Amino acid sequence: MDKKKILVVEDEAPLLNALCDKLNKENFEALGARNGLEGLEMIKANKPDLIIMDVVMPVMDGLTMLYNLKTEPELKEIPVIILSNLSDSEDILTAMERSTYDYLIKSDVSLEEVVTRIKTRLKMI
Repeated sequence: MDKKKILVVEDEAPLLNALCDKLNKENFEALGARNGLEGLEMIKANKPDLIIMDVVMPVMDGLTMLYNLKTEPELKEIPVIILSNLSDSEDILTAMERSTYDYLIKSDVSLEEVVTRIKTRLKMI
Protein backbone atom coordinates (compact mmCIF):
# COMPACT_ATOMS: atom_id res chain seq x y z
CA MET A 1 0.00 0.00 0.00
CA ASP A 2 1.33 3.42 -0.92
CA LYS A 3 1.92 5.88 1.88
CA LYS A 4 -0.62 8.70 2.01
CA LYS A 5 0.95 12.10 1.30
CA ILE A 6 0.18 14.81 3.84
CA LEU A 7 1.23 18.40 3.18
CA VAL A 8 1.78 20.51 6.31
CA VAL A 9 1.69 24.26 5.62
CA GLU A 10 2.94 26.01 8.75
CA ASP A 11 5.25 28.99 9.25
CA GLU A 12 6.34 28.03 12.78
CA ALA A 13 9.36 25.77 12.20
CA PRO A 14 9.15 23.82 15.50
CA LEU A 15 5.50 22.89 14.88
CA LEU A 16 6.11 22.15 11.19
CA ASN A 17 8.99 19.82 12.12
CA ALA A 18 7.05 18.16 14.96
CA LEU A 19 4.04 17.47 12.73
CA CYS A 20 6.17 16.13 9.87
CA ASP A 21 8.16 13.90 12.25
CA LYS A 22 4.98 12.56 13.84
CA LEU A 23 3.34 11.89 10.46
CA ASN A 24 6.44 10.10 9.14
CA LYS A 25 6.49 7.90 12.26
CA GLU A 26 2.81 7.11 11.63
CA ASN A 27 3.71 5.81 8.14
CA PHE A 28 2.61 8.86 6.16
CA GLU A 29 4.75 10.72 3.66
CA ALA A 30 4.92 14.19 5.19
CA LEU A 31 5.77 17.26 3.11
CA GLY A 32 6.30 20.72 4.57
CA ALA A 33 5.76 24.27 3.32
CA ARG A 34 6.40 27.53 5.20
CA ASN A 35 3.64 29.72 3.66
CA GLY A 36 0.55 29.57 1.47
CA LEU A 37 2.34 30.32 -1.80
CA GLU A 38 4.91 27.59 -1.20
CA GLY A 39 2.04 25.33 -0.14
CA LEU A 40 0.14 25.87 -3.40
CA GLU A 41 3.27 25.12 -5.44
CA MET A 42 3.83 21.90 -3.48
CA ILE A 43 0.18 20.87 -3.89
CA LYS A 44 0.42 21.26 -7.66
CA ALA A 45 3.72 19.33 -7.79
CA ASN A 46 2.86 16.54 -5.31
CA LYS A 47 -0.96 16.16 -5.22
CA PRO A 48 -1.15 15.30 -1.50
CA ASP A 49 -3.98 13.17 -0.09
CA LEU A 50 -4.67 15.73 2.63
CA ILE A 51 -3.47 19.21 3.64
CA ILE A 52 -2.98 20.53 7.18
CA MET A 53 -2.55 24.28 7.21
CA ASP A 54 -2.29 27.33 9.41
CA VAL A 55 -4.29 30.51 8.74
CA VAL A 56 -1.83 33.24 9.76
CA MET A 57 1.30 32.92 7.60
CA PRO A 58 3.65 35.25 5.71
CA VAL A 59 3.57 35.72 1.91
CA MET A 60 0.08 34.16 1.54
CA ASP A 61 -2.28 33.43 4.43
CA GLY A 62 -4.19 30.18 4.80
CA LEU A 63 -7.63 31.47 3.82
CA THR A 64 -6.22 32.98 0.59
CA MET A 65 -4.43 29.70 -0.10
CA LEU A 66 -7.67 27.81 0.54
CA TYR A 67 -9.55 30.09 -1.85
CA ASN A 68 -6.93 29.53 -4.57
CA LEU A 69 -6.95 25.78 -3.93
CA LYS A 70 -10.73 25.54 -4.22
CA THR A 71 -10.73 27.34 -7.60
CA GLU A 72 -8.48 24.67 -9.18
CA PRO A 73 -10.71 21.85 -10.51
CA GLU A 74 -8.06 19.13 -10.13
CA LEU A 75 -7.12 20.23 -6.60
CA LYS A 76 -10.37 21.36 -4.99
CA GLU A 77 -11.34 17.89 -3.73
CA ILE A 78 -8.20 17.51 -1.58
CA PRO A 79 -9.39 17.55 2.04
CA VAL A 80 -8.04 20.33 4.25
CA ILE A 81 -7.68 20.48 8.01
CA ILE A 82 -6.96 23.93 9.41
CA LEU A 83 -4.72 23.99 12.48
CA SER A 84 -4.62 27.54 13.81
CA ASN A 85 -4.30 29.71 16.89
CA LEU A 86 -7.27 31.72 15.67
CA SER A 87 -10.49 30.81 17.40
CA ASP A 88 -12.41 33.68 15.79
CA SER A 89 -15.77 32.39 14.60
CA GLU A 90 -15.62 34.46 11.40
CA ASP A 91 -12.38 32.75 10.32
CA ILE A 92 -13.88 29.37 11.16
CA LEU A 93 -17.04 30.17 9.18
CA THR A 94 -15.00 31.34 6.17
CA ALA A 95 -12.94 28.15 6.28
CA MET A 96 -16.04 25.95 6.55
CA GLU A 97 -17.68 27.76 3.63
CA ARG A 98 -14.61 26.85 1.60
CA SER A 99 -15.18 23.14 2.31
CA THR A 100 -12.56 22.67 4.98
CA TYR A 101 -13.03 19.38 6.75
CA ASP A 102 -11.87 20.37 10.21
CA TYR A 103 -10.81 23.49 12.07
CA LEU A 104 -8.56 22.72 15.04
CA ILE A 105 -7.22 25.21 17.56
CA LYS A 106 -3.49 24.54 18.15
CA SER A 107 -3.69 24.96 21.91
CA ASP A 108 -6.62 22.51 22.15
CA VAL A 109 -5.19 19.49 20.30
CA SER A 110 -2.24 17.14 20.65
CA LEU A 111 -0.21 15.69 17.79
CA GLU A 112 -1.98 12.37 18.48
CA GLU A 113 -5.39 14.01 17.96
CA VAL A 114 -4.23 15.60 14.72
CA VAL A 115 -3.09 12.18 13.43
CA THR A 116 -6.43 10.65 14.47
CA ARG A 117 -8.32 13.35 12.55
CA ILE A 118 -6.18 12.70 9.47
CA LYS A 119 -6.75 8.95 9.66
CA THR A 120 -10.49 9.49 10.15
CA ARG A 121 -10.67 11.86 7.20
CA LEU A 122 -8.75 9.46 4.96
CA LYS A 123 -11.00 6.60 6.16
CA MET A 124 -8.05 4.71 7.62
CA ILE A 125 -9.83 4.07 10.94
